[in-house]
Amino acid sequence: MSDILKSSRRAFLRGSVAAAAGAVTAGAARAATPDPLITEVQDWASGLGQGVDEVPYGLPIEFESDVIRRNVEWLTADTISSINFTPIHALDGTITPQGCAFERHHSGAIELKKEDYRLMINGLVDRPLVFTYADLERFPRENHVYFCECAANTGMEWAGAQLNGAQFTHGMIHNMEYTGVPLRSLLNEAGLSGETAGKWVYVEGADASSNGRSIPLEKALDDVLVAFKANGEALRKEHGYPVRLVVPGWEGNMWIKWLRRIEVLDQPVESREETSKYTDTLADGTSRKWTWVMDAKSVITSPSPQMPITHGPGPLVVTGMAWTGHGRITRVDVSRDGGKSWETARLSQEGGNKALVRFYLDTDWDGGEMLLQARAMDETGYVQPTKSQLRDVRGENSIYHNNCIQTWHVKSNGEAENVEVS
Repeated sequence: MSDILKSSRRAFLRGSVAAAAGAVTAGAARAATPDPLITEVQDWASGLGQGVDEVPYGLPIEFESDVIRRNVEWLTADTISSINFTPIHALDGTITPQGCAFERHHSGAIELKKEDYRLMINGLVDRPLVFTYADLERFPRENHVYFCECAANTGMEWAGAQLNGAQFTHGMIHNMEYTGVPLRSLLNEAGLSGETAGKWVYVEGADASSNGRSIPLEKALDDVLVAFKANGEALRKEHGYPVRLVVPGWEGNMWIKWLRRIEVLDQPVESREETSKYTDTLADGTSRKWTWVMDAKSVITSPSPQMPITHGPGPLVVTGMAWTGHGRITRVDVSRDGGKSWETARLSQEGGNKALVRFYLDTDWDGGEMLLQARAMDETGYVQPTKSQLRDVRGENSIYHNNCIQTWHVKSNGEAENVEVS
């Protein structure tokens, strides 16, 4: 940060109109005159508030009622098999509250009691087993923060800028702390027969769609989690209560909810969800499969179409989030001119393994137009590509795994819209 900007920020924080030399925002300038919100006793300070038992389970205050998941009505024929979007534009930090974490259902969210829950492991194992929920609780458990991203996140943007808001372009993602039992513990309990190389597990859910997916046994024995808690509490119904699969760094369709069966096999099943769906269609009409890993990606959440600049010129915090299925994010750059020049943003913390990291660019806005972009890099050296770079390889027929650099056109009035730059 330049010495001029540092001085400007000090003046701003002191509330000194003279020191700011006209660059102070309207809010700070009002401090020079009496403010009734300070000088007069307000209603909230004139009586008693709610008691401790008023809301047994805490909910957001009514003034934040706009921070909700949203659906795109024309996206699917019915909400039973559809998706809604995390309001990432209105969040900060990295942990997504369960109550606003995106949902994806193939036959609707089901109600399944813990007492009725069963998990079967069968196939190429020494001892086919069935676990109850209480059985799972007796295994040594772990806690990990991971992001879950739908492979179709940003998928509607392949052919051009379409949806106007970070919630809609990038909101098929959440980042939560999961508690559960490593899948390898359950597989070892059942006993793996013979060599593990080249084997697979087929996992399916208890809902009507079952949403079965094949996963290489190598991944299943690595970091896959059979989870029953998120952010310290029970999973929500829409997130697979009482038990779901967590497949770190890999596409969300593999994170099977209401997990009911795991079969060890010597080959993949080639189910609907891994052949006709969740494959990448190329320009020549062929499709490639097994593209499970979510590559490095980032997005600026503020300013953005749903979070315009409202304070006028002066100090501005540009913020967003970045993630990679290959491990850790090591750097995020921000451009204000559509990629002509870049500034390195500040990471709020060291990037977690297969987890979101928050970035900030503390800067100064002169009131001019900007073409805001973010570009993420991960520990493998991978650099987030432009949309043109992706199209050069895959054309415009794809839906899944669009991790292109996103552009927001910020206008002089502070409003923003989704655009492309050539």
